[in-house]
Amino acid sequence: MKILYLSAINQYTYFTMNTFSKYLIGSVALVSTNLAMQAQGGIDGDMLSRLQDAYKPTAAERAIHNALNTADINTLAASADNRANFDNKFTYRVPSIGITDQKRSGRCWLFTGLNVLRSQAIRNNDDINSLKLSQAYNFFFDQLEKSNLFLQSIIDTAGDDINDRRVQWLFHNALGDGGQYTGVSDIISKYGVVPDYAMPETYQTNNTSTFSRLLGLKLKEWGLELRDMINSGAKSKAVEKRKEQMLTETYRMLALNYGTPPTSFTYTKRDNSGAIESTRQYTPVEFYNEFIGNNLHDDYVMIMNDPTRPYHKMYEIDLYRHTYDGQNWTYINLPMDEIKAMAINSIKDSTMMYMSCDVGKFRNADNGTLDVDNYDYDSLLGTTFGMDKRQRILTGASGSSHAMTLVAVDIDPATGKPTKWLVENSWGDGPNNGHLVITDRWLDEYLFRLVVNKKYIPAETLEITKHKPTLLPPWDPMY
Repeated sequence: MKILYLSAINQYTYFTMNTFSKYLIGSVALVSTNLAMQAQGGIDGDMLSRLQDAYKPTAAERAIHNALNTADINTLAASADNRANFDNKFTYRVPSIGITDQKRSGRCWLFTGLNVLRSQAIRNNDDINSLKLSQAYNFFFDQLEKSNLFLQSIIDTAGDDINDRRVQWLFHNALGDGGQYTGVSDIISKYGVVPDYAMPETYQTNNTSTFSRLLGLKLKEWGLELRDMINSGAKSKAVEKRKEQMLTETYRMLALNYGTPPTSFTYTKRDNSGAIESTRQYTPVEFYNEFIGNNLHDDYVMIMNDPTRPYHKMYEIDLYRHTYDGQNWTYINLPMDEIKAMAINSIKDSTMMYMSCDVGKFRNADNGTLDVDNYDYDSLLGTTFGMDKRQRILTGASGSSHAMTLVAVDIDPATGKPTKWLVENSWGDGPNNGHLVITDRWLDEYLFRLVVNKKYIPAETLEITKHKPTLLPPWDPMY
């Protein structure tokens, strides 16, 4: 038995080693083949040698290398010559009453929209100078409505293959805390607004990423369940009932994290001296209608500057809205000079505007400025970055990343042209009392959207809104 056992081991060892040798020889052959294939377009040894030989750093480059080893690129590239070129004087400025702070959340779109409306309320009611609106209230309904939008869209597309691009887009974008002006118009028009004390911020409204991710994960799970129900022959009433159960659970989770939205509240109106003028009960919609009252769908037009598409045309982005029964994001594409003319007219009339831009580009956080000359990357790295706005959009190098409130413009008296702008930000206190100073050159390069009241838009431009918009898919690179 012992001899037979050893024999079996020897046979197994021979078989294993023989097989391994064949595998090893095959692997070497495969690697050799891959190297040969890479020679057609990969970096081979000869090319690598040429690259290495070509790099002969100068004394200046060695100094730059030493500096880059110990400091941030923006610190080293900051333009010393550009530091003294900014002031806080503006020809026209809309009065405002203080900065808000979105904390660690993606609610800039909502803060911006409510800041614009707060300014409107103060303008409409001269005796109100301290009104603060609750972002938590409107954000609760934004998340509830987006959840329904996803679930109903999954129901609508249940017959499509799960690998269909539209279905995949829905699952990849089930929920987020970001947004744009259609969210402001849809949510506030439907649910009104409340003062901040009626539904205050919570830790979770100020730090939205974790719960938003968890709710999105649950929505995706439910989306698969709804597809399975429908494709297994479930009746439409059963599907609707199950969706409502899912939304009931969504409401419960939102209430745990963000608080329960009030259906009514008491508001005391005071004059500027603090004396009480009136105290009464309001619903959120009644409060909006009395103190603000704008028709957010009909009074405003979103303007876009997208040089990748023809100007003076209407565009619509499919499925880009915040409520299932709301309006898709629709806009007019215009050149920058026309957009700036509208913005100046609005600011002259003390009317703030919702705007969004690529705020991360050339922002100097130390002095609160946005200027294309803030950083000299070309000199630091010994190269050039020459793409224009159109090319940056096409390659995904630039796009709208943040919404803010446009409140001021400075006009050169000699030319009548704008030189710089001011935005009210929602990042709390900081340089310029939480505002950002923007040069006109930066605005040309990195502004993408502006929402303008119709009364500041030329009649010929408003005519464009009567045309049928070109429908763009929700996965369009610009959005």
